[in-house]
Amino acid sequence: MHIGKFTLHSTDGKARTGELHTAHGVIPTPIFMPVGTQGTVKAVCPQDLKDLGARIILGNTYHLCMRPGDEMIARRGGLHKFMNWDRPILTDSGGFQVFSLSGLRKLSEDGVAFSSHIDGSKHFFSPEKAISIQKNLGSDIMMVLDECVPYGADYEYTKKSLGLTTRWARRCREAYPQGSGDQLLFGIGQGGFFKDLREESIRQLIDIPFDGYALGGLSVGESKPEMLDILYHSAPFLPADKPRYLMGVGTPLDIVRGIDAGIDMFDCVMPTRNARNGTLFTSQGKVNIKRAQYTEDDSALDPECSCYTCRNFSKAYLRHLYQAQEILSYRLNTIHNLAFFLTVVTDARKAIEEGTFQAYKARFEGIYDT
Repeated sequence: MHIGKFTLHSTDGKARTGELHTAHGVIPTPIFMPVGTQGTVKAVCPQDLKDLGARIILGNTYHLCMRPGDEMIARRGGLHKFMNWDRPILTDSGGFQVFSLSGLRKLSEDGVAFSSHIDGSKHFFSPEKAISIQKNLGSDIMMVLDECVPYGADYEYTKKSLGLTTRWARRCREAYPQGSGDQLLFGIGQGGFFKDLREESIRQLIDIPFDGYALGGLSVGESKPEMLDILYHSAPFLPADKPRYLMGVGTPLDIVRGIDAGIDMFDCVMPTRNARNGTLFTSQGKVNIKRAQYTEDDSALDPECSCYTCRNFSKAYLRHLYQAQEILSYRLNTIHNLAFFLTVVTDARKAIEEGTFQAYKARFEGIYDT
């Protein structure tokens, strides 16, 4: 298997299907990646993820570095072995978490100094350090260190930040030269909400180059029309022969529209977080399982879903578990939401291959564009 090879199979408009080869398996695209921040996707185990058809999950560089420590994980054979997951893993650079610490961090050309959210201890992430941590974790796909520009940042700040992100990206590439190991390295396009800066960021990254390209800095507080405007404008500038990744976005409809724009890879904490809050995604729209109307509803959560939750339990039972604050509520709700998100991309792949993606998107918008 040629690690890093990305093959396009079919297109329907800008939507596309393909395969990305990694050290731990082939990833079909478009794909949704469940988020396993601390080496675990909350409320489910690795076998659950396999049963649901998950092909790749995320680990969080910042959180795993803070606890239990990337060197500790490396001594145990890397993150795959530590968490008993033998399929691909993508690790983010930790940049988003560090920058979200606001008052606890200080940015410079060299990197970012920050205080741990756990114990206040002092740390420093440079581009080289971000690569070193991810090499210790042994992920299949590493991300460069970047600055995630806050929503509302003006043009001059965003342009200056873009230059820093590009310089950091180059240093990440120099710390891990292309072809030097089994891990892939993706660049992250920034540029805020300025279209010319988005284009410039992608051009600069292509010159470096990388094994894949991501769009960062979206879903950071902007309106949905603003997010979609930047997404649809920026995606065509990403290299067509490399995987395209939209970071941290989002709802099932966001994913379908991202696919429509030509994006291949998605992640978001929404399916797991919303599951724990009692909000479930179904083929008939969102269900708030907390509502009293489900107290004696013996029907399945989603008649079109074949996940363990929908095969075995009623809405009435799911509501009871949630109201009783039972741990099983988290587990069953999470299993279903992840099943739904993974079905969204599976069905999208099928629709693209059959040339019916626009009809699929229209049906989806009819349910979720409310």
